[in-house]
Amino acid sequence: MRTLHLLRHAKSSWDDMALPDHDRPLAPRGLRAAAAMRDHVAAIGLHVDLVLVSSARRAQQTWESIAPAVVTGQVRTERAIYAATASELLQLVHRVERELRSVLLVGHDPGFHDLASSLAGDGDREALAALRTKYPTGALASLTFEMQWSSIASGDGRLVSFVRPRDLER
Repeated sequence: MRTLHLLRHAKSSWDDMALPDHDRPLAPRGLRAAAAMRDHVAAIGLHVDLVLVSSARRAQQTWESIAPAVVTGQVRTERAIYAATASELLQLVHRVERELRSVLLVGHDPGFHDLASSLAGDGDREALAALRTKYPTGALASLTFEMQWSSIASGDGRLVSFVRPRDLER
């Protein structure tokens, strides 16, 4: 069994329009959402063998916020995640070392939405409907697979959970 977690970065700031997109930080709302997600992953006891984080500032800050609550083996910054398509993200997943069982990617839309929607062949109907409708900033999708990383294809995953920051405010 393999588990892929896809965490979209939290809400970013547009306060400084002169900043390149790659360098935009989290907005105050994003910092609050990342803190809520940190509490969530602490509560569920998230354990991953590998974390791959986009090089974009907002993704790095999202990871830095939740990192204290995640038990992990390795963390790598992957510039390729920034602006990646679903196909490019899947290629990255295909290259994950065979012995690793759980991976967390921290990155961006539309790639994450497209990838998660494509891979989720089944799962909780409500979660699937929410995922396919919108993948908001700060959301975390968790999918399981019964094959090697290199064999994962469209429809092979089971959506175990889809948690949005607004779900944690209740």
